[in-house]
Amino acid sequence: MAEPASVPRVRWDVLAAIGAGGALGSLARYGLSVALPHSRGQFALSTFATNVSGCLLIGILMALLTAAADPHRLLRPFLGIGILGGYTTFSTYATDTLDLVTTGHPFTGLSYALGTVVCALIAVFAGHGITRAVVK
Repeated sequence: MAEPASVPRVRWDVLAAIGAGGALGSLARYGLSVALPHSRGQFALSTFATNVSGCLLIGILMALLTAAADPHRLLRPFLGIGILGGYTTFSTYATDTLDLVTTGHPFTGLSYALGTVVCALIAVFAGHGITRAVVK
């Protein structure tokens, strides 16, 4: 008979780091949405900028953490999952895309959907690659 899988121990310090980081990242995302507002049917520049800059920052973060000899164990949960997870937003990206399509802007919606993915991937690769080159 197979042994039941063990339940992982709750790491309250990790959860606290993620929660604190998530609050800060969400506030930063909100600030950017206030600074760069858009109306229904318009290209959502704030969401686009948030997701692309978040991908650039996660690329930089991962390059720094993998190059560090012994990074603090809460850095990745706080900065990566917390701050950058709270900062970036797939749900708003999807909602903005749907809004563009349903308000009669299907080409802009498709451009926004594909452009965000392409630019986000370029940003994460650039952030990671440039940071690795600088750290070496």
